[in-house]
Amino acid sequence: MTKKILAIVLVLAMVFALAACSSSSEPAAEPEGPAESSETETKAMPRIGILQFAPHASLDNCYNGIVEGLAAAGYVDGDTCTIDFVNGMGEGETNSMAAQKFVTDGCDVIVAIATPAATAAYAAAKDAGIPVVFSAVSSPTGAGLVQDLNNPQTGCTGTSDNLNYPAQLAMIRAFQPDAKTIGILYTTSEANSSAQIAEYEKIAGGYGFTIKTQGVTDASEIASGIASLISSGIDCLCNLTDNNVVNNFSVVTAATDPAGIPCYGSEEEQVAQYGCIASETLDYVALGNTTGQMAADILDGADVMTMPVSIVSDSEPVYSSANLAKFNMEVPADYANARVVGE
Repeated sequence: MTKKILAIVLVLAMVFALAACSSSSEPAAEPEGPAESSETETKAMPRIGILQFAPHASLDNCYNGIVEGLAAAGYVDGDTCTIDFVNGMGEGETNSMAAQKFVTDGCDVIVAIATPAATAAYAAAKDAGIPVVFSAVSSPTGAGLVQDLNNPQTGCTGTSDNLNYPAQLAMIRAFQPDAKTIGILYTTSEANSSAQIAEYEKIAGGYGFTIKTQGVTDASEIASGIASLISSGIDCLCNLTDNNVVNNFSVVTAATDPAGIPCYGSEEEQVAQYGCIASETLDYVALGNTTGQMAADILDGADVMTMPVSIVSDSEPVYSSANLAKFNMEVPADYANARVVGE
């Protein structure tokens, strides 16, 4: 009987010991809590991919404005967000690969600068459900990025640079009262350029101009394209926001300057840096700033499907007296108070 009691006591002792061990092991798991919380906080920091189609001054201005707009809304790189930036160097394949990597890396939003970058980003991101916010896209509907400017419904929205076509034509008429024909060199694959040409052709007759166009497919055709326009008998050239042409604008002016044909830009940097004599220009830093704020709103919960495209159309005339001097031209009286750039 005593042995039975002793056995029971020993069994009970073992049960209590195991219960104690089990009880004491549960608190040991508690330190894992903060580690999980820290990992959650790291994942919660938004990752923003910014894809710039090519390295030229107007798109650089867009990028600077985007970063400013994000920062103003509380998204500062390395502090409250992570910004991954890629310049696609004007190469379609490079832009597509970068956009796909943004998707693979799990970016929360992709910001794309210029139409080719935007179409690459949208193609990569649409099935992944990652919002795309574009900047400096002249024809978002024409590029297939949105269904409607006021109600995109595609997972893509952004800012459109709507050039002030009437003011540009009025300026050209003031600088060259006797001019009859305006040449436009453009890249056939850039939807923004086709849309801009259509707008010029609609209203050019009202200012006494005929538009002559020459399409090219890539940089290798710029020289022959501009030579063809010059031989057709143009009085001046009006440059668009065509990325391929802007990237190779030194080839254009190498032909137009000796031929005595002035070039007009579509924005300030084409006058300040690339040799155009004047432009009715948009503010591309401001355009980028608006884009950055839109991306921040989406990160804060705004619906990209219904966020309207923001159209930026406010412009001002600028000119370069140094570039005018190349053609022995002076500033018309109506533009005497226009801003001088590049000097």
